[in-house]
Amino acid sequence: MSESMEGHNSTVGGIAADRLRSIVERIERLSEEIKAIQSDVKDVYAESKSAGFEPKIIRQLIRIRKMEPADVEEAESLLDIYRRALGC
Repeated sequence: MSESMEGHNSTVGGIAADRLRSIVERIERLSEEIKAIQSDVKDVYAESKSAGFEPKIIRQLIRIRKMEPADVEEAESLLDIYRRALGC
């Protein structure tokens, strides 16, 4: 089969070129979407700061909200124990 007849469905070195191209292009598109979302998140943190909120604390709240309640309770308990041990 000639190169022109193979078209996009060619296999190069045992690799399906079309499938590889499709995967790479999807990853590239998703990476661009991630960059856009990260920029939006950065803008929201800036907005929170201008509204008088502390972005560092908001980040902690978001991290805590992702945790299971039992894990939050354990972390808070350990933090309390450590703070008392240090006299804070």
